[in-house]
Amino acid sequence: MEFRQVEYFLAVVENDGINGAAAALGVAQPTVSQALRSLERELGVNLFHRIGRGMVLTAAGKSLIGPSRQILRDVNAVEELLAAPTDEVTGSLDLMVFPALATGPIVDLVARFRRAHPKSTVRFSDLKSEELAAGVIRDGHCEFVLAHLPLEDGVGLEVIELGEQEYWLAYPPGTDLPPGPVALTALPDIPMVFVPRGGGAMSDEIDYAMRRAGVRRPIAVLTAHREARLPMVLAGLGGSFVERSLAEEAQDVAVVRACEPTFTRPFGLAFAPESLSKAGRAFVDLVLSTKTQP
Repeated sequence: MEFRQVEYFLAVVENDGINGAAAALGVAQPTVSQALRSLERELGVNLFHRIGRGMVLTAAGKSLIGPSRQILRDVNAVEELLAAPTDEVTGSLDLMVFPALATGPIVDLVARFRRAHPKSTVRFSDLKSEELAAGVIRDGHCEFVLAHLPLEDGVGLEVIELGEQEYWLAYPPGTDLPPGPVALTALPDIPMVFVPRGGGAMSDEIDYAMRRAGVRRPIAVLTAHREARLPMVLAGLGGSFVERSLAEEAQDVAVVRACEPTFTRPFGLAFAPESLSKAGRAFVDLVLSTKTQP
């Protein structure tokens, strides 16, 4: 396996096919195709299903993404060590962020990082499920994960808490709600979209608070896919508790309110300190220095 093959493989993954990869790399399409075919022959597996003009990752291809990104980070680290001045950061910062947290402090931190290290690059991608947060770091898919805390199976990872995410009520358009925070006992008597008990620390806390307050509302949908709550609300299935950042983004198309009592959950940045790249260490230093500022 050659480094160039790994680089081309990731380019195909990240640019939705050979055409996009060739454009991103500045090479001819046949060059990318040949490198990819050669890599598949050497590994003895198909990395993509060829469907018409499209390409879909096979199971083997998906399993290669994390190790390939780790290889690129390792090679970049060696190049930095040999070629770059000791105080210059030129590598890539690799983050996976839970979508509900993607518009919060992390954007400001990335902007500060880029201003401090303009020759660096940042890969900012979605963390589809917080239950996978620790695994995507250990498997090499990224250096950092931003997710709600505590992390599931986060043993051995270091965590820097960045803040708290408040949960608001969201209801379909046209729902009659008074202005200002809504008490649990004043929730409208319409169906709700819930995450099942055991589906998350915050969901369990809300469920317990409603039971303690004697609040019972019809269940429209029980979904283990927390990211589906807001789309279901907008589709008119019922109300739900969603992250404040998502609720505020949807306030033009949904009825959103703060809740009384307030429900909050901490979130933070997780990483494996022993395997950080130079860019990763610089990012940690910046985050820690920001937290110590008055």
